[in-house]
Amino acid sequence: MHSFMIGVLLIFLSAFGFGLMPIFALFAYRGGVNVSTLLFLRFAIAALCFFAYLISRHTLIRVRRREMIGLFVMGTVLYAMQSTLYFSAVRFIPASLAALILYLYPVIVAFLSVVVDKESWSWKMVAPAMLSLIGIAVVLGAPLDRLDGFGVLLAFGAALVYSIYIIMGRRILAQVSPVITSAFISTFAAVSFLIYGGVTHSLVFELSMQTWSVIAGVTVFSTILAMASFFAGMNIVGPTRASILSTIEPVITIGFSSLLLGEKLSWGQGVGALLVIAGTVWVVSQREQT
Repeated sequence: MHSFMIGVLLIFLSAFGFGLMPIFALFAYRGGVNVSTLLFLRFAIAALCFFAYLISRHTLIRVRRREMIGLFVMGTVLYAMQSTLYFSAVRFIPASLAALILYLYPVIVAFLSVVVDKESWSWKMVAPAMLSLIGIAVVLGAPLDRLDGFGVLLAFGAALVYSIYIIMGRRILAQVSPVITSAFISTFAAVSFLIYGGVTHSLVFELSMQTWSVIAGVTVFSTILAMASFFAGMNIVGPTRASILSTIEPVITIGFSSLLLGEKLSWGQGVGALLVIAGTVWVVSQREQT
């Protein structure tokens, strides 16, 4: 199989894992887990699994100081900022609108790639990104009757921070393997949420076996699988394409919400999903021209 298509499939695999995360989170919250506990356990268990895999493969874990600082920034500062900005935004604007603004990040990544990595500007990348964004708007049905300027600014800040996260990750991947990158980011993220949970006294570990099984799902599918495959795929197709292909995530979320939670999928959402898929197909078809 062509390496580009392998990269595309890896990004889709990542989107599948990240797309399932809101559903896992919903079941986890019903089981008595709060946000700080879920995020700490998610990254702590994932970090242990990543390092266990590396040790079992007798992989030499060698990361230079510069890359280690970058991984630290990605795992603590950027991830914490993105989460804080996004969850703060939904206090002022509808969650669907916040999600829509967050998915501006493919366009921001394309712009940053031109400015930072000196990639050539191409409407062949921006156009499918905009098509996917229109599809996401239709899928989410973002209401515009509660526009709060501060909330919009917070959501845009989350998109900007996530874009920087992706660009920084692309640079680190030039020197560090996707699995090692995922291992250290998970470790640093776990430490940050452990500190936050300890300070706020919000960590709760007395959970039912059913809830622990949901946390295992978040860890395996929405963290280990999603992170490793995203970084591996991005290393092949580049940050701009990876970002646009990842816009399939909300479609996956809506689809599985309908399948597992009994939520009805409207005709409008179906049309929106087709637009998102059309945008991703457009990206794949342009691989030879960009």
